[in-house]
Amino acid sequence: MKTELVRSYLYTGEMSMSKLYIVATPIGNLKDMTERAIETLRSVDWIAAEDTRRSKKLLVHFDLKARMRSYHDHNERQVSEQLVAKMLAGESVALVSDAGTPLISDPGYRIVRLAREAGIDVIPIPGASAMLAALSVSGLATDRFVFMGFLKKKARKKQLQSLLRESGTVIIYEAPHRVSELMDDMLAVLGADRTVVVARELTKRYEQVISGSVAEQRANLKDGTIPEKGEFVILLEGMTVDYDEHRADEVLQFLLKEVAVSKAVMLAAKVTGVSKNELYQRALAIKDVS
Repeated sequence: MKTELVRSYLYTGEMSMSKLYIVATPIGNLKDMTERAIETLRSVDWIAAEDTRRSKKLLVHFDLKARMRSYHDHNERQVSEQLVAKMLAGESVALVSDAGTPLISDPGYRIVRLAREAGIDVIPIPGASAMLAALSVSGLATDRFVFMGFLKKKARKKQLQSLLRESGTVIIYEAPHRVSELMDDMLAVLGADRTVVVARELTKRYEQVISGSVAEQRANLKDGTIPEKGEFVILLEGMTVDYDEHRADEVLQFLLKEVAVSKAVMLAAKVTGVSKNELYQRALAIKDVS
């Protein structure tokens, strides 16, 4: 694609590359819009927006008049090529998402890749990010974290199981109509005691940041303490218990020869300090192999 675009402009002698700007916008509070972001959106020829209707409100608020182009999951490949062609012809483009920093659980990587392959400068205009805002006020460890975005419904339990031994803070985005189901699966896979922080409607009027165990947060959602409305960032505390995985398996293998799975898990938890839920998953894997 790069070669075709570059050749077409070399042959006509019209090649004059501009820039692609990746512009962060507010996640709620419009006062979080940076001066540099406003200046950038005012200067570009085109703004590529995930939802042009939503972004139009932002442009009207700041009196910005650049032309807009819809850019989303279903047209990303085609529009990326069209916009890169415009940049090769000398026009500048800014990419924005519905809210926050583009490409964070949003479309955009294709146009960034194509622009770089075509030799076009890609310039970040940093600003608001829901995951970083949530992490900064969570009270959980920030030296290591894993961003998962939106978990896939059908694979959610498997994805959570893969995080059982993750030592860093895990950050998940979730929609309001699915957040209770996510907490149900967390309870089933991770157990009741793991610390979870629920950050809802960050920077908006009804902002909430609530810390508690998986069981407590599930109850908060069920009784309406945390309304199932708005945008959610869920932060899961990383595993803090250090243990020898091989030793845990050895203990389980020995106990499973003598007692039932539930009893083996209970005893192994006391010996190793590993959570019952983690040991239960390992016990099932051992039983399957044997």
